[in-house]
Amino acid sequence: MKIDSGTTAWMLAATALVLLMTPGLAFFYGGMTRAKSVLNMMMMSFVSIITVTLAWVLYGHSFAFGVNGNDFLNKFVGGLDAIGLQSLVDTATKDDGTGMPSLVFSAFQLTFAIITVALISGAIADRAKFGAWVVFSVVWATLVYFPVAHWVWGGGWLTQLGIEDFAGGTVVHVNAGAAGLALALVLGKRSGWRKDPMRPHNLTLVLLGVGLLWFGWFGFNAGSELAVDGTAGLAFMNTQVATAAAAGAWILVEKLRDGHSTTLGVASGAVAGLVAVTPACGFIDPWAAVVLGLVAGAVCAYAVGLKYKLGYDDSLDVVGVHLVGGALGAISLGFLAAYPFLDPQAKGLFYGGGFTQLGRQVLGPVVVGLYSFILAWIIGKIIDKTMGFRVTEEDEVTGIDITTHAETGYDLGSVHASGVASVNGPVPSVAKKVDA
Repeated sequence: MKIDSGTTAWMLAATALVLLMTPGLAFFYGGMTRAKSVLNMMMMSFVSIITVTLAWVLYGHSFAFGVNGNDFLNKFVGGLDAIGLQSLVDTATKDDGTGMPSLVFSAFQLTFAIITVALISGAIADRAKFGAWVVFSVVWATLVYFPVAHWVWGGGWLTQLGIEDFAGGTVVHVNAGAAGLALALVLGKRSGWRKDPMRPHNLTLVLLGVGLLWFGWFGFNAGSELAVDGTAGLAFMNTQVATAAAAGAWILVEKLRDGHSTTLGVASGAVAGLVAVTPACGFIDPWAAVVLGLVAGAVCAYAVGLKYKLGYDDSLDVVGVHLVGGALGAISLGFLAAYPFLDPQAKGLFYGGGFTQLGRQVLGPVVVGLYSFILAWIIGKIIDKTMGFRVTEEDEVTGIDITTHAETGYDLGSVHASGVASVNGPVPSVAKKVDA
């Protein structure tokens, strides 16, 4: 069919917006770590762009959105018809009426795969080997993300069950959050966890990062309509509404609980709102987005404290924000869905629907969460037993930026050269060599 230039132009812009989210995540995560780990944290996001892009072109798109000849297998994984993306050149996307070139659709979906992998890294900040992370990013994307994307968006078995996920609450956030929890358990707690202060070292970077995430998320959510229409506008507005409500709810919880509202709180609350509205943005009314945002901001503000009660070291609250927020948003459709796509009769309970859709919306996060957790734990264990996944305690205390990358996030000049203790502790000899 003839290419629709308007839709194509919008989707190219939306793709660029979503790609921008990964550097935004790098700033967000980088600011939340300690100064001696900021570069390593940002590198984990940037290298995900490299590894996932290559895997996607070679076979990822085909596994997620391809078709094989076996109806049973096609429920779980796509085919080999788009290996190398050669078959997508100069073709409209899957004859679905959008008028968008298949390569544009593929590029858009690629950016989702990239940021999903990058999100996981926040759970293991300060202590993971960079090479091990590179290997994990490829293997997890291959065995977990690509199949799950097929299940939910590529015509797989969860699609066939009628589970709704507009832009990735289950595919992206529950998926990444469950994997983050698994890796946090595999790697164990950071040295000095709950004893030493591990506060964010640069809240300015955190706010810059969340600003870029918020901006890019409009492409993430509104772009998922794959068209320029009223649903895209609804998704755009709901993204803004829920995010603002969640940020406000988080800092209100902080004020009531701790006596003060923080910049980290408003940034975390905004991300919680973005996460929760992602699966719902094209299916709910704006008033419902307000409710969802308020609930998500308050619930996630408390959920990030679960790690202290349960004893797992999720460095940057991937579990409390992405796993909990993504599941909350997905399940909310069982109550709030006004415009379901797959089955127009499957509205939420508040719109006269029954319990069937609610059951489906609970099933999705549970199945994907368990699958991702189990596979991530197995992959992480194998990597840990073979090449090692965690840096030595000495390197961790010294700082991964210096020991792994031979760089520092901040040029302290004569402080390094003289060997005087920095804000992160004694400066190792390698720092003197790098600065010399």
